[in-house]
Amino acid sequence: MKKVFPILAIALGLVLSLVLTLFAFGLDVPRSLGLIFDGALGNRFGLATALVRSTPLVLAGLGMVVAWRAGMFNIGGEGQYMMGALGGAWIAQILIPIAPAPVVNIAILLVGTVFGALFAAFAGWLQVSRGVQVVISTILLNFVAFEVVNWAIRGPLQEAKRQLPQTQSLPDAVMMMRFDPQTSLHSGVIFPLIAVGVVWVFLFVSKAGLKLRFVGDNQDAGKANQLPTGRIQISAMAWSGGLCGLAGTIDYVGLVGHLGSGHAQNWGFLAIPVALLGGLHPVGTLLSGLYFGVLFAGSENLARFTPIGTTIVYVIQAVAVLSFVAFPRLAGEWVKRTSAKKVALAGSPREGVE
Repeated sequence: MKKVFPILAIALGLVLSLVLTLFAFGLDVPRSLGLIFDGALGNRFGLATALVRSTPLVLAGLGMVVAWRAGMFNIGGEGQYMMGALGGAWIAQILIPIAPAPVVNIAILLVGTVFGALFAAFAGWLQVSRGVQVVISTILLNFVAFEVVNWAIRGPLQEAKRQLPQTQSLPDAVMMMRFDPQTSLHSGVIFPLIAVGVVWVFLFVSKAGLKLRFVGDNQDAGKANQLPTGRIQISAMAWSGGLCGLAGTIDYVGLVGHLGSGHAQNWGFLAIPVALLGGLHPVGTLLSGLYFGVLFAGSENLARFTPIGTTIVYVIQAVAVLSFVAFPRLAGEWVKRTSAKKVALAGSPREGVE
């Protein structure tokens, strides 16, 4: 009962936040819900868009889950996302002339993940070794990542003609396989499912995951038990940055095929409410990411027939986070009061019985 009520409260909060937001914007709620459904799930194009939008949200959201479970409040997912794409573009420029396409594709994914991991691990090291709060350092490192990318796409990684601030477009053979050439659905959408399983096993099955969660719950207790708390927190940041970097790399090699100044789509920032609404649990984050992926795809269709666009998704996320904070607590308090009343009634003597 205690586990079911918070889940139901979150689901109810998500539904209510969608309905209330549509109503607040003066839209016809039933018609708008129908447009969102048709745009996201009504045909293969909408479904493809929903899955592609969900991919970076789930991957970066899983990164937030690992870091926040360790007590490291990573706010730098967007910078790590960009650094992952930058690492992929860098290794692609080196390997494309000399290596077969499958090797280049795998190398892009691996190097992009490593770039994101190292970038986040540096923020973890700053907190552990220099006392710089990871919230502050990751926010500031976002700007560093943006500027490094802007320098690279106008400098050493700029396309051959030197006309546009972007990297050279990847050959089709290097890009991820498209399941349907008429849609944007690519093989990278499989990675979130794999990542959910890996993160779940790491956090809830492995000894390393148990230590990470223990340190996140009580760092002082971790130190008292002689756990290497600093190393655990830095590794959690590396996990987090690696997943965010993988998200940026998949968008680079699966969707756009080049790195430009417009590559940042705020997925790293949006991943935070996705993870929170998922209860900082891998499976919950998958469901939350899919929900908002559907909303992004559906809101694009909604924008064609109403004055509102994808802005509605950000409003819904904000309201939903408030719902996440409020409803489970209220539900939990209601369960406690109900249980206390039952205990009191069961323990009190019946009338007429001495």
